[in-house]
Amino acid sequence: MTDCSRRDWLKYAGLSAAGCALSPSGSTAAESNGVIDIGSRRELMVDDLLVDRLDGSVRRRMHSPTPREEVLRFDKPWEGNSSFCNEVFRTEGGYQMFYRGWAYRYGENLAQAHSAMCCYAESRDGIHWERPNLGLTTFAGSRDNNIVQFPGKIGDYTTVPSTFTVTIDENPDCPADARYKGLVLVLEPRGLVPLQSPDGMRWTPVTEEPVITGDAFDSQNRLFWDPIRREYRVYYRYVTSGESGNGGTRGIKTAVSSDLISWTEGERLNYHDSRVVQMYDNGVFPYDRAPHLFVGFPQRYLDRGWSDSMRALPDREHREMRSRMMERLGTALTDTLLMTSRDGLNFNRFGEAFIRPGPERPGTWNYSHTYTSCPPVETASALPGAPDELSLYVTEDYWTGEPGSAVRRYTLRSDGFVSLRADGHGGEFVTKPLQFAGDQLSLNFSTSAAGGIHVEIQHPDGQPIEGYALQECPAIFGDSLDRTVVWQNSSDLKSLAGTPIRLRFTMQDADLYAFQVS
Repeated sequence: MTDCSRRDWLKYAGLSAAGCALSPSGSTAAESNGVIDIGSRRELMVDDLLVDRLDGSVRRRMHSPTPREEVLRFDKPWEGNSSFCNEVFRTEGGYQMFYRGWAYRYGENLAQAHSAMCCYAESRDGIHWERPNLGLTTFAGSRDNNIVQFPGKIGDYTTVPSTFTVTIDENPDCPADARYKGLVLVLEPRGLVPLQSPDGMRWTPVTEEPVITGDAFDSQNRLFWDPIRREYRVYYRYVTSGESGNGGTRGIKTAVSSDLISWTEGERLNYHDSRVVQMYDNGVFPYDRAPHLFVGFPQRYLDRGWSDSMRALPDREHREMRSRMMERLGTALTDTLLMTSRDGLNFNRFGEAFIRPGPERPGTWNYSHTYTSCPPVETASALPGAPDELSLYVTEDYWTGEPGSAVRRYTLRSDGFVSLRADGHGGEFVTKPLQFAGDQLSLNFSTSAAGGIHVEIQHPDGQPIEGYALQECPAIFGDSLDRTVVWQNSSDLKSLAGTPIRLRFTMQDADLYAFQVS
């Protein structure tokens, strides 16, 4: 890690390079005591930044989402077996989905049945989806389809719509007629050109020249506005050697811009471990409920070769047919990982799959299975009266589906990517010295009927603060996204705001997902 990237990481984590505390905006808040200023941010239990110690049975646990219903089957003539969901957004009118419509046919060689295109679907609840007739683009002689209007040429360059993903620009200075943005790969030379649209239906270039060049860009090029650092950020694929289909190692770069035209030089992502993991896509986004944190759903790519286990997987005949054209097309497998970052460059990547291929059934355990849309969106729970949950949209039947691939919805608790969990033997979690700007502490947590959590507020030396000792906090039990912590019948923390403290959580048969002082 360079000195510059280390300083940036510390800055956005809440520390200076010298160890002094910084406010969430980066200004110095304490010069000598190494206190982490969390302001009024929601802090998720996804990394070790705030952890001083974990004792007893408390361990970090990643939580995988639960598969639900199939919400779309890409069976229209302009869709097909290589279609997948790119992005889903929650808007005032409901939900919007922008996805790639594409198909390949098989014979002696793998060939496009038709060119890739950007398509649109919408929903009132995130579960039941419709493909409106947009009437914008001609396919097979008809405009009766949901294909958006997309430039095939930009100046002298040919666009590659299969690489395009949509973002809604959250920049407060963004004009209304450019609310939707994206970066598309163009040829030749190879590079990314920014596009804009007032509604996501009709796209025009921001400029006619590539603004980022020099890499593969042959996957989803994800663009978004970072509301904390007030800049645009993109994630895209590079290949270390060879072509992406011929021995190259796949990885992810990121770059930032203030105007979508001038970009910093792309930097390779750094990870907390040194494992070589081929990442087919990145899936990074600022998490809406804690936008200082970046969360990613990268697709992990592995070519496992032929073996008895490979032959035992579903769709063997189809797998062998693809392998005759190019072996890895039949033997490569994918799943989805989870990674998080506080600066967008240095990531904590979990080694276990966030979404596994799951039970063996037709349309699973294949190349590009579990491709996951991002960001997740909040949808109503299927349990009456329960709080909203996160929905993720995951690809199935890629390259095997007849007449097309499919999207399955998965659900996850809000903030529920990772928890600190204690079993029935109990344990505790103590933070590093913190300071905050709010007046009430709330928890996103879950316990058993017999379990519980107690919270103590301490001086930085570990001594309890009078009125906030462990025995003065009644047991907290239940399952809530936002439970206020009480000590001696009071939740008021105004007198402690801006004061260095530690938080001590004792836990038994409980999960702590997030906390916030607001």
